Amino acid sequence: QNYCIMKSIILSVSFLFILSISVFAQKTIKGKVFDANTKSPLSGATISFSGKGGTTSDAAGMFSIDCSKTTTITISFVGYQNYTHVVRNCNDDLQIGLTSSSQNLNEVEITATSNQNKSILYQPQAITKLTTTELKRGNGLFLDDAINTNVPGVTMNRRTVSGGQQINIRGYGNGSRGTRGVSSNFDGQGYKLYLNGIPVTDAEGITTMDDIDFSSIGNVEVVKGPAGSLYGLAIAGAVNLHTLKPLAGTTSVGQDILIGNYGLQRYTTHFAMGSDRSSLLVNYGYQKSDGFTIHNNSHKNFVNLAGDFQPNTKQAITSYFGYSNSYDERSGELTIGQYDTSNFSGNIDYIKRDGHSNVITYRGGLGHTYFFTKNISNTTTIFGTSFASNVSSAGGWTDKLTTNAGIRSTVDTKFNLSKNFSLSGITGIEMQRQDGQTVGYSMKQAPNDPRTTGTWTWGDPYWVVNTATSNVAAISKTSSYFTEWTLAMPFDISLTAGIGVSNMKIRLKDRFNTATITKPSQFDTAYKNLVSPHFALNKVFNKKISVYVSYSRGYKAPVSSYFYIVTPAVTTPVTPSTGRVNSVLKTEIGDQFEIGTKGSLLKDRLSYQFAFYDAVFKNKMTAVAVPLNNTTTAYTYMVNAGKQDNIGVEASIKYTVFKSEKGFFSAITPFFNFTYSDFKYKDYKYQLISGKTTSLPLKDSIVTVDYSNNPVAGVAKVVTSFGVDVTTKPGLYANINYFYKDGMTITGNGTDNGLPAPVGKPYHARSYSLLNAKVGFQRTFAKHFGIDAYFGVNNITNTKYPIMIFVNQPPDAYIAGPANANYFGGLNLKYNF
Repeated sequence: QNYCIMKSIILSVSFLFILSISVFAQKTIKGKVFDANTKSPLSGATISFSGKGGTTSDAAGMFSIDCSKTTTITISFVGYQNYTHVVRNCNDDLQIGLTSSSQNLNEVEITATSNQNKSILYQPQAITKLTTTELKRGNGLFLDDAINTNVPGVTMNRRTVSGGQQINIRGYGNGSRGTRGVSSNFDGQGYKLYLNGIPVTDAEGITTMDDIDFSSIGNVEVVKGPAGSLYGLAIAGAVNLHTLKPLAGTTSVGQDILIGNYGLQRYTTHFAMGSDRSSLLVNYGYQKSDGFTIHNNSHKNFVNLAGDFQPNTKQAITSYFGYSNSYDERSGELTIGQYDTSNFSGNIDYIKRDGHSNVITYRGGLGHTYFFTKNISNTTTIFGTSFASNVSSAGGWTDKLTTNAGIRSTVDTKFNLSKNFSLSGITGIEMQRQDGQTVGYSMKQAPNDPRTTGTWTWGDPYWVVNTATSNVAAISKTSSYFTEWTLAMPFDISLTAGIGVSNMKIRLKDRFNTATITKPSQFDTAYKNLVSPHFALNKVFNKKISVYVSYSRGYKAPVSSYFYIVTPAVTTPVTPSTGRVNSVLKTEIGDQFEIGTKGSLLKDRLSYQFAFYDAVFKNKMTAVAVPLNNTTTAYTYMVNAGKQDNIGVEASIKYTVFKSEKGFFSAITPFFNFTYSDFKYKDYKYQLISGKTTSLPLKDSIVTVDYSNNPVAGVAKVVTSFGVDVTTKPGLYANINYFYKDGMTITGNGTDNGLPAPVGKPYHARSYSLLNAKVGFQRTFAKHFGIDAYFGVNNITNTKYPIMIFVNQPPDAYIAGPANANYFGGLNLKYNF
């Protein structure tokens, strides 16, 4: 009996001992994973023990693991740098803020590439990616702020407060509709721009961005240099914009408010929902500004809807719909004298004619990806855009209505040829058709104005639309077929080769053609079989540094407005009449050679990119203006003038000098960007009709214009920016950045370009610099309530600077930016369900 009692006691003690060990062994450590910058919880982050399996964070970013099984845990999440934590106390409540992996070039993926490895490090060309860190350093409403200070070799201008944007990539990007040669001041041409995979660039190659809500953009990708082997008629490059994406496992509603001086207001209401297989983002925004100069008001309404769905492991669906109604008043260009004396009245004719740009756009697209096997997949996107605008300026009123529809379909393939060799490629087609009608009108003083004669004064009413002066219907069709392949070889060497073939057809129907007009009522032209090759070699060292060399070619075809021209009658230089069709224009050709290097060093704390390139553009299209008299242009026409040789150097560096998960400061990251541009005209000559002879019979007076060896107008030789981003554990953040732009010539010959002015007077824009800063506080409270409050100042030093320069249009040359410091502040509130 005693034996049985003793046995029971021993068994009981043993059981309690084992139970106590079990309880201790099952002791868990808890924690939360969140974005170190925004403090938003990260759902679905992977928590592993020493590289083995583990668990994932829930919708609130929370997790718990068995503390007895490990001494270290690693937290990883797509798009963020991995973090390793040494477990010293199982009672710790871990707060783990992950930093964006944009520092590590090996983890930053690009949109379209033939390489199996989509990281920038493995791409043999200059590509810049912008994330919310760069996009939200300022107020986040105007993309040019982020482009100009963070993308070497690329500048972005805007004609108004929030309209008339154009991008210039490596000295090319503007169109050629300018009035006095070489460049355009109103439209963007030469590059392709996409929004969530939908072409914003129309079938003619014109890019209008007035309708884009840049505040909803979360990712920007800029491909620099001819990109015809993937994007068709993209002689300058390509820009891919992507809207913000909700985090998986989160559902939230929010209201953002931004207010600034110059009457700036922005209100955004948003709903976001994310799960493992779907995400949905809905935004409504209203934005207005009183403008920072005379006749400069702006107001816009935006609606954006973006959805991503994955029905099963083999399929993925993306969708986008956007609506915008944008209205921007246009102030008149300032003459050089007005700009120098800070007289911002500008060209009064813009105020007379209610100079403005009103753009209403509906844009939609639906994409489907199907994975046939692990090695073959297809992505097809169908898209459509309805675009309506009415624009007035000093020259009159124009109504434009277009519809664009098209398809882009690509097949991604990858094959393992052997243990050390693999071949991957992207093959596809992009087709787009635009049907449009453009009607031009003259304008006259309002009939109800009793003051029908005399000098126009500030008290007079706006002028109104008068009779039609032109009516052209145009059908434009563009098709591009492309394939690009990358052979990956031992020692991390890869060879890329691709080719694109592009075609464009244009049909013009002149609906203003009367019996007395001699030009044809219909004109058809086509540019076929424009072949764009691309070759590159890339070598990666230790998965950290790459060196590459590449060659690429691209084309730009004329747009419909280049073909119909107006010529004056031979017997009188006073009244112009209609004339012939300009049918001799050739496509522009761009060839670029580039060498560069990229890398992530010092445990991925330092990232850099460096590129040297030589881009030659042939058959440059130039607008030639023929004067009617000393103050009036009779007509313009287009010519192929010559070559432009662009040699440049670009560099960008970002270095996290301090990073900690425990201290007050989470990260301190300085950055530096540098651009050097030595751009020259080569063999650049054309003939200009400068007027009529003074004796009968009247004849054209011919002048030969020669820009050869002159600097390219509108391009600064040196542009640089530097600054620092600071984040803290409590949620405080700050940034400061400095931007410098060198002086530059603004005419092709650097002088008065033949206009009435002192002989040899230089037209040269002066250099300027801007200092900007922003501070804020961002945090999530009680797992549900998120707040982001901030205050910023742009142009702290009250520098006078232009937001756009009208190249080759002196004496009218400048659109001035805000003359004083630009203050703004905002409050973003979010509730997480």
